[in-house]
Amino acid sequence: MIRFTAHLEKAAGSLMAVNVREVAEDAGVSVGTVSNVLNRPDKVSPATVARVQASIARLGFVRNDAARQLRAGRSRTIGLVVLDIRNPFFAEIARGAEERADEHGLSVLIANSDEQQQRELMHLDLFEEQRVAGVLVTPLNEGSPQLAQIRDRGTPVVLVDRESVDGAFAAVSVDDTEGGRLATEHLLARGRRRIAFVGGPASLRQVSDRYAGAQAAVSAAGAELEFIATTVLSVEEGRRIGRHILGREAAVRPDAIFAANDLLALGILQSLVMTGDARVPEDIALIGYDDIDFAAAAVIPLSSVRQPAALIGSTAVDLLVRSQGQDVPVREHVLFRPELVARASTLGS
Repeated sequence: MIRFTAHLEKAAGSLMAVNVREVAEDAGVSVGTVSNVLNRPDKVSPATVARVQASIARLGFVRNDAARQLRAGRSRTIGLVVLDIRNPFFAEIARGAEERADEHGLSVLIANSDEQQQRELMHLDLFEEQRVAGVLVTPLNEGSPQLAQIRDRGTPVVLVDRESVDGAFAAVSVDDTEGGRLATEHLLARGRRRIAFVGGPASLRQVSDRYAGAQAAVSAAGAELEFIATTVLSVEEGRRIGRHILGREAAVRPDAIFAANDLLALGILQSLVMTGDARVPEDIALIGYDDIDFAAAAVIPLSSVRQPAALIGSTAVDLLVRSQGQDVPVREHVLFRPELVARASTLGS
């Protein structure tokens, strides 16, 4: 009866994590031998390797690789914090980062700040506690003191889709001022003169830079530029703006809209198409930014300014890897040029 109870206890214990010592006892070897089988099997005889592996399979042992890495000082994981994981642009950045990280033997943990400062700080704290190999972040504030503190404590930090204002961080970004100019010059070339820029909050660097580029293009052409502020860069907000514009008399509506990202532009497009009160592009030409996959697939294919999202992610990982183990952090800024992609929403059928 006692032996039966012991078997029950062992069975119940199997539901809990099995440790290396239990594997060693089951295989009749030392803990050091199990460690060698896991990490340096060439130092152990084939027969012993087979016996230990049989015990591992029988007991359901799963190695705690995170604990092993932390004992070595750093994990093999990179933390990535993005503004809005629902935006396919950031999902593509994450894909590029993941593919390049895999080449370096690293993995990527993705966190979403949802454009909220407190959530960003929480994720950064968590990543530092986990001793990640480095942090890639699209910060709400490039001058955040927390980013400097993380870097100064020895964790490499790379800004993604952001420029380091004071040059204190490595960064990968796109020339958004140039992108704003490209989008607006395209609208001007199509004969549009009452252009609305839709985006926000203005505190986001991408929004302010794209608007600055639009302003420069409009000033040079002597046309009008209206700023229509949004609280977020989402499809839902785009629909709201579309309804707002359609609520105006036709004579005072813009004849072109430059949306700060494709999600906003797609929401605006939905409102315009569903009501049928304004034709695209005959009455209102529309261009977005990012060139996500949904842009080309829209009911009226959307013109956009393309950013090399996957390349941004992979380049950020390269900069982070170069920063590891360096006494002086890498502070290189890689700046990509955007590309205009014109489709039916500005060109017509």
